Amino acid sequence: MPARVHAILVVRPEGRTPAANHLQRTLAALAAQTRPVDALTIVLCGADPALTQLAASSGAEGVITAPAGTPFAVATALATPRLTGDAVWLLAQDTAPDPDALVRLAGALELSSSLVIAAPKLVSWDDRDEIVSLGVSMNRYGGTVELAKGELDQGQHDGDADVLGADVRGMLVRREAWTALGGLDPALGGADEGLDLGVRARLAGDLVSLVPAARVAVAGDGVAAMARGRRRARRRAFATRTAQLHRRLAYAPSATVLLHWLSFLPLALWRTVMHLVTKMPYRVLPEWGATLLVLFRPAAVARARRRIRTVRRVGWSRIAPLRISRSQMRLRLDADGTDPDAPVRSELRFFVGGGAWAVLGALAVSAALFAPLLAWPVLGGGALLPLRADIAQLWQDAAWGARPLGLDAVGPADPFSALVVLLGTLSPGDPSRAFVVLWVLALPLAVLGGWFAAARVTESSLLRIFAALAWALAPTFLAALVEGRPAAVLLHLLLPWLFFAASVAHRSWAPAGAASLLLVAVLACAPSLAPAVVVLWSAALIVVALVAGRGVARVVWLLVPSAVIFAPLVWTQVRRGTPWALLADPGVPYAGAEATADPLGRALLAAGFPTSDPGGWASVFDGPVWWVGLLVAPLAVLALLAVLTPRWVTASALIVIAVAGLATAFAAVGVAVSFRDAIAVPLWAGSGLSLAWIGLVGASVVALDAGVVERVRILRPLGALAALAALLVAVAPALTAQTASVESGRSVLTNGPVSTLPAFVAAEGRGSTDIGTIVLDPRADGMRVDVVWGDSSTLSGQSTVQATRTAASPADEELATLAADLVTPSADDVVSRLADRGIGFVLLASAPAGEDDVIRGARLGAATSLDQRDLLDPVGATSRGDLWRVNTTIVPRAPIDDHQRGLQRLVTFASLGVVLIALLLAVPTAASRRVARRTPRTVGPISGGSR
Repeated sequence: MPARVHAILVVRPEGRTPAANHLQRTLAALAAQTRPVDALTIVLCGADPALTQLAASSGAEGVITAPAGTPFAVATALATPRLTGDAVWLLAQDTAPDPDALVRLAGALELSSSLVIAAPKLVSWDDRDEIVSLGVSMNRYGGTVELAKGELDQGQHDGDADVLGADVRGMLVRREAWTALGGLDPALGGADEGLDLGVRARLAGDLVSLVPAARVAVAGDGVAAMARGRRRARRRAFATRTAQLHRRLAYAPSATVLLHWLSFLPLALWRTVMHLVTKMPYRVLPEWGATLLVLFRPAAVARARRRIRTVRRVGWSRIAPLRISRSQMRLRLDADGTDPDAPVRSELRFFVGGGAWAVLGALAVSAALFAPLLAWPVLGGGALLPLRADIAQLWQDAAWGARPLGLDAVGPADPFSALVVLLGTLSPGDPSRAFVVLWVLALPLAVLGGWFAAARVTESSLLRIFAALAWALAPTFLAALVEGRPAAVLLHLLLPWLFFAASVAHRSWAPAGAASLLLVAVLACAPSLAPAVVVLWSAALIVVALVAGRGVARVVWLLVPSAVIFAPLVWTQVRRGTPWALLADPGVPYAGAEATADPLGRALLAAGFPTSDPGGWASVFDGPVWWVGLLVAPLAVLALLAVLTPRWVTASALIVIAVAGLATAFAAVGVAVSFRDAIAVPLWAGSGLSLAWIGLVGASVVALDAGVVERVRILRPLGALAALAALLVAVAPALTAQTASVESGRSVLTNGPVSTLPAFVAAEGRGSTDIGTIVLDPRADGMRVDVVWGDSSTLSGQSTVQATRTAASPADEELATLAADLVTPSADDVVSRLADRGIGFVLLASAPAGEDDVIRGARLGAATSLDQRDLLDPVGATSRGDLWRVNTTIVPRAPIDDHQRGLQRLVTFASLGVVLIALLLAVPTAASRRVARRTPRTVGPISGGSR
C-alpha cells in the first residue's frame, strides 16, 4: 500500500446547485475515510466566499487560487509541484467517496508494482445504485466508448478489472507515473482525460485497473465532469469531438499525421451530413469548431506526441485487445435500439380503412371530368402559361440573374418559379404537360393529402375519408381549378401535408425538416399567408416552450429555410421601397371573378367562397345565389361545436387556424399590389380561405369524433354525410364546369398556347434566351410594350419584382423610348439600338375584339412605321400579330457582371444549402422511426371516437 496519498481537490462553481453544498459533502467524505489521505491540496477556480471559507477550514496543506475558467487538467498541473506522497488522488468538488474507497484503491496499487492507475466505480450522487461510469475504451476510430454507464448496479461488472482507461474522477495514480506521464493533457478540452492517461500508461508498459469495490458518488457538475443537460449539449459535443480529433493526431504514426490533418475538413463535411441525417443538428457547429481548433493547434499536438514518445516502451499492439471491435459496437447499438415496450402508435390503415378507395374514387371522378385535357399539349387560360421545352433553360428561370421579361431586369426569381420548375422537371420531355397532368390528378391528390392530414386529428377511418372528401370539395380549390390558378391549386395540395408534418414537428427532427420544406413551398405559392404563418408559428413556439419543454429548436427551424430562400426577394423589394409587394401572388397577375370588398363579398368569403360567383351557381342559375353560402353551415356548426367536446384543446387550436386564414382572406380582399398592363390586380383571397378550410374541416372532424357518444354513434356517419351532401351541392357547378361548353364561360381553361410568341420566333429562340422580342400593343390607355427573351413568355419566368413596380426604372424609360421611336415615322432609325440590346424581333400584337377606330388607326400607323425601317424585314402576319425580324448583327444579351455573378453564387449556394440541410433532416432513420412508433399518430388526446 502506498505510504502516503496526496489528494488534489479541484473546485469550480458549475451547474445550478451551489458548489459549496457538494464541496461540503466531499470534504466530509474525505474526513470519514478509513484510510485518511496524508495530504490535501485544494485548487479553487473562481471560488466564491462560501467555497473559500470551506477550503480554509478543511485542513488542506495548501489552497491554490486560479481563474474561473481553469480546466481540470491545468488545475491539477498547478498542484503537481506540491505533491509529497507516493500516489495522487484526483478529486473534484462533486466526488464523494465511500469510507472504504481509498483503502481499496490503495490496496489495488499494492498488489502489483506494474499497476499505476486504479479507478473506482462512479455512482450517482442521489442514487448510489446507478452506475455513472466504470471503465472507458475506444473504437477503431478513436471514439470514446463507456463500458458501463447508466445501468442499475447489481454487481454485474464487479469482475471487470483490466481496461484501457477510466473516468478521471476518483483515479488513484502512482506519483512516479503521474510525473513521468506528464499529468493530464490540457489540449483535450476536458473530455477523455482519464482515457488518454490510461493509453499513455499502457504504452509505457504499465497497467490500468478498475476497482469496482471502491465507489465514488458524483453529481456531474464539477470541473472534471462533462457538461450535463440538453442546454449544454453543444458544449459537450465540442469537448468530445475536440478530444477525439486531438487524440487522433497524437496517436497516429508519424507518416500519417499529415494525412489525418488533411482529412479533417472533408471529414467535418461528411459528419455534418451524418449529423443532419441522424437528426442531431446541434452537433454541426461543435463539429466545425472542434475541427478548426485542432487544425490550427499544431503545438499542442506536438507536445502530446512528445509525451507519448518519452514514455513509450511497448507498441500499439498491446492496446488493440482492449479496444472495442466493430462487432462489439454493433451488439451495443442493437442492445440500445431494443424496445421492450409495445409501440404506442396504431396502424395507419390507409388501405384497409378505405383511404385508398377514396383516392381511387376521386381519380375516377377526375378522369370523367378532366380527362379531355390530356389531349392538350399545354394548359392555357387564366394565370396559366407554357413552360420552356429545354430543362436547362427551365432551371435558369428559377435562378437569380437576368430575368426573361423586361429589357435588362436582373434580380431574384420568385420561389414559386422553383416550384414550377420542379414540377416541370417531372416531365423532362415535355415540361408543359406536367400541369395538364396536375389538373387531372388534382382531385385525387387533394383527397390523399386531406386523408393524411386527418390522421393527425382522428383514428376513425370513416372520419378520415370525410375529411379527405371535404378538403377536395373546398370551394376555393375548385374555383382555382376553374379559373386556371396554378399557385392556388398547388397551395391547396400542399397545405394538408404541411399540417401533417408541422403538427408533430416538435417531436422529432424528421417532421420538422419536412415541414420546413413544405412551408417554403406553401409561402412560395401564397406569400400573403406569411403574416398568418408567423402568428401561428409564434403561438406554437410559446405552447411548445411552456407545455412540452422540448422541441423548441425544431419549431424555430420551421421558418429558417423560408427566411433564407425569400431573403433575396425581401432585400430587393425593401431596398426598392415596396415592402408590401412581398405579399403579391406569384405567377401571371390575373384578375378573375374575385370576391369584392363590399358586405356581400365579405359574406361570401366568410362562407368559404373566394369569387363573386359562389360555387359557379351564378353562371347556371338565373336568380339570387346568396343561399349557396348557407350550404357550408353544417360544416361550420360542427366546427364550432368541437370546442364543447372533451378534445376542446385540439379543437381550439384548429379554430385558431381557421380564424387566421379567414382574417388573411378578409385583409387581402380588394388589396392590389401587382399590376398587369398598368391595371391593378387584387390579391387572391382564396389562399387565406384554403388555410381557414383546413382548420374548419379539422374542427368538424373533432366534433364528430369526440362529440358523439358511443350509444348514438349512428349520428357520426349521418352528420358526416349531411355535411358532405350540402357541400357537394354548393360546389356542383364548379366541379362540373369543365364538362360544359366553351361558350358557357364556366371555365377559362384552354388548349394552349404552346408559345406566347409566333411560331417563327419560338423556333428561333428555342435553346437560348439571349435573343429577345419586343412586343408592341397599342391600346386605349397607351402603348403597352415589353421584351420577351427566348421562345415564349413562361410561367416560371414571371416575376413579382417586375409586376409590382410602381415607378419606372431607367430600363423602363429606355424601353418606352425605343417603342416610341419604332412607331414614329419621323424618328431616327432605332433598329441598331434594338440589335445592340439583343432584340432580334419586333411583334405588333393582334388587335383585341371590339377595338375602336382610333386604336385601329394607331395600330396601322405603327405597322406602317415598322415597314419603313430598312433594317426590319417583315416576316408577315401570324396568329400573335405582325412580325418583323431585325436584319443586322444582333449583339447577344449582355451577361451579368462580376458583382452580379457573385450575388448569384451567394443566393444559389445559400438556397441549395438550406434546402439540403432540410432534406437531410427530413430523411427518416431507424432511430427516428423508433421514436415515431412510441408516439401517437394524432395530436392531442383521443376520446370518444371510434377506431
